[in-house]
Amino acid sequence: MPSAVPTEPSHQTVALALTGASGMPYALRLLEQLIKAGARVYLMYSQAAQIVAKQEVDLTLGRAAEAQAYFSERFGAAAGQLRVFGREEWFAPIASGSNPADAMVICPCTMGTLAAIAAGLSDKLIERAADVMLKEKRKLVLVPRETPLSTIHLQNMLALASAGALILPANPGFYHRPQSMDDLVDFIVARILDHLGIAHELMARWGGPDAAD
Repeated sequence: MPSAVPTEPSHQTVALALTGASGMPYALRLLEQLIKAGARVYLMYSQAAQIVAKQEVDLTLGRAAEAQAYFSERFGAAAGQLRVFGREEWFAPIASGSNPADAMVICPCTMGTLAAIAAGLSDKLIERAADVMLKEKRKLVLVPRETPLSTIHLQNMLALASAGALILPANPGFYHRPQSMDDLVDFIVARILDHLGIAHELMARWGGPDAAD
């Protein structure tokens, strides 16, 4: 583990969306780290994400108010630091370009969600929030977890990358010599936080004093 380094709290507002791809441990660890860093978090999740959360981590994602209370207590969020929005809560700040988040992460990101964003569809709040990020030139990070990738998947990713989104597949590396599943999860979460510009202590950096010999 890297040595502890004091970090300044983040003042970013980050929209975090969970969809129905496999990879819910990434999402929960990312949410924990965002709250720990002091970021304000706007959380959304799809109906498919509710199924995956129950299957992968035995977590029941209920109504928005229930999830907000649960995650705030679980991760020690300050009052007002975490807000959870329903799938069609169109009065959410992130539904409008007049009040966008500083950044948005969709983790995990299904190929269906990715395709909808690439096509400019906004039938649900998640897709609309992502559309806002692109048109307002804000950072949008998509964390797909799918294999193999079809030509359609790749074309959609290329379209989004060309539009300014960052495609960050959930492909953990092994050069940091992971000793557990948590280490593999932290590898991806660390990369996401790096691209958000949020300091963390999840893993040693390549070539740094705490890197593996």
